Amino acid sequence: MPRKSSGIPRSFRRTKAFLFANLVLWCGLGAWFLFQPKERQQEVSALMHNAFAGHKDISAFEVAWDLWQIYGSKDYVAVTAPAGDRTHLYGGAPRIMAPPATTVRVLANTGYVVGYSESLGNPLWAAYRVTDIDLQDSPPRPDAFTPDLRTTARIESQVYSNSGYDRGHMAPNYAIATRYGQRAQEETFQMSNICPQRHALNAGTWKQLEQRIATNYAGRFGEIWVQAGPVFGASPEKLRRRVAVPEAFYMIVVDESGGRVRAEAFIFPQDTPAAAKMDDYLASVDEIERRTGLNFLSELPDEAEDALEARKVERAW
Repeated sequence: MPRKSSGIPRSFRRTKAFLFANLVLWCGLGAWFLFQPKERQQEVSALMHNAFAGHKDISAFEVAWDLWQIYGSKDYVAVTAPAGDRTHLYGGAPRIMAPPATTVRVLANTGYVVGYSESLGNPLWAAYRVTDIDLQDSPPRPDAFTPDLRTTARIESQVYSNSGYDRGHMAPNYAIATRYGQRAQEETFQMSNICPQRHALNAGTWKQLEQRIATNYAGRFGEIWVQAGPVFGASPEKLRRRVAVPEAFYMIVVDESGGRVRAEAFIFPQDTPAAAKMDDYLASVDEIERRTGLNFLSELPDEAEDALEARKVERAW
């Protein structure tokens, strides 16, 4: 005997199930919220406000995940907040431990700071801080990349012409423009902030992660610190014998909450597909240190630093 149809399209049933799941989730969060202390309610209220704002792309499932992470995850490490200026850096500037890292010149800018290698014609690291703000449109994107006259290499944009590589930002245009304004945005177009990057990576997963940090992460976590840079092989190709070509790129994101710190890290090879999943490129900070010769978070107590750097998170935040 033929099966009778329920008369309700399957797509409609799926939509109803999704809406019901969201309703149950929000109701459960609301009931939980009523029994929390005042300080925690304030923290959760800020997260909820941003979730309902819409333009920061925060889902109900991310809210639930974040609450579990903040109050139940083992990714956080208890640590005394590091001393010193935390405007752009958390845990101090990266230090050279071993090759392939080389001597760096630290260049401070309005919205970020870089450690620049004259011999490689690349920044070895760029560091910046992103805070939660009422997002506005960023200023118009600058038309040109400019040489940084503070460097002796003074790499010009034309070095990249017809090379097959994009001029890849390490400190991003959008996040810094929306926090610090037009002058800071223009500074991100200095060649001391640029590395050769394949287009699929530059316009794909790398850009998606930068945008997610600037909008979604800032709205969920309030304040985060980022360090990004290249990973070089033993004998890197050079553009016009001046600019070394990385084999991969790293990004480290640090989140502090109530005297505890956690970190997520990524390594993206140059050939990363445009539609790649971020979770597939998660790494530990220890692995990034091994491949770059840099020491990150060195101003944290040794025990906290070791615990943070050894841990590879299970999924991208």
